[in-house]
Amino acid sequence: MLLLAGCEKLLPPAPADDALLDGPIVGLTPEQNAQFLRGDVAFNDEVFTAATGLGPVFVASSCGSCHAGDGKGHPTTTLTRFGQTDSTGNPWALRGGPQLQNRALPGHQPETLPAGVPFSRFTPPANTGLGYLDAVPDTDLLALSDPADRDGDGISGRPNWIDRPDFSAERPGTVTRAGRCIGRYGKKAGAYDLLHQTANAYNQDMGVVSTYAPTDAYTGQPLDPEVSNQTVLDVVAYLRLLKAPIQREAQHPDVLAGQQVFARAGCDRCHVPALRTGPSPIAALAHQTVRPYTDLLLHDMGPALNDGYTEGTAEPAEWRTPPLWGLGLSKRSQGGQYFLLHDGRAHSIEAAIRLHGGEADRSRARFEQLTDPERRQLVRFLESL
Repeated sequence: MLLLAGCEKLLPPAPADDALLDGPIVGLTPEQNAQFLRGDVAFNDEVFTAATGLGPVFVASSCGSCHAGDGKGHPTTTLTRFGQTDSTGNPWALRGGPQLQNRALPGHQPETLPAGVPFSRFTPPANTGLGYLDAVPDTDLLALSDPADRDGDGISGRPNWIDRPDFSAERPGTVTRAGRCIGRYGKKAGAYDLLHQTANAYNQDMGVVSTYAPTDAYTGQPLDPEVSNQTVLDVVAYLRLLKAPIQREAQHPDVLAGQQVFARAGCDRCHVPALRTGPSPIAALAHQTVRPYTDLLLHDMGPALNDGYTEGTAEPAEWRTPPLWGLGLSKRSQGGQYFLLHDGRAHSIEAAIRLHGGEADRSRARFEQLTDPERRQLVRFLESL
């Protein structure tokens, strides 16, 4: 007993729950917990090799290598997207898109982009709370959209209407328009659900073929599956069942003051603080109020963030409002400093705000008019999320 007590004093304390992004939501059934754990192993521990299906060209050899601790990625794991079919008639639509595989197995050459090809850099996002975002009804997102800016506030968010893949089941209450559904995952909301997102990641990030994405990213030819459906579905369950981040220092005076500054600047018009989930086959996700600080809609962010790249109906300057929950923990997975916005170009929260344009022009102008103490309070609030 004395030995055990002594060892206990030598062990570091467990991190606080609000300091972690990983971990399951509360209220899961034993079966759901078991699938979450299987998905955790497949996501964070499985490293693909040539023998198990990696490549021959790829970006990463595992899911977890791009999402350390389920947090945001680093410039070394940033993805290069190009050549999407879109309304602007992208001339590179049929020339190897949509993603550059910049690493290769021995005997193969990594891909490079010819000069002049429109592309964008996508820093991997944090994974937390994704199941809650999946359970927000389409009707709620449509209620938040205002594509014609009828209220005159300068904000005209709209959904990205995309083709739902055949393997993705319609979520409860799905709204369709001209046969298309609302996308809600990815930098431009180009993925319908977590199965769509995960199948693409296996295929485009790791060069691993599944029945959901059966075409080899290198040859363009159909291949036998290199990962089982069960493993893919376990990873989907893991992502769906990850908890939402827990706000830290929520009652600190500077955090509360910063929350008010956030609202006065109009940041909450796109980064909507609270959403309500609807029906869900997972009882723990149904009818919950969560605070992700997003509307999951596309917004024109101005010329500074126009990369000339599109997905679905998204225009080059349009980006889905990224959730802000977990923002204050980003440095932990990004090597000790921030790499913010869709491509990681902003190394501070203030720099990210100053790069906002388009529909965010008014909010950026209000930010510039803040006093230094007000700016510090705003940053303190955002870092508490």
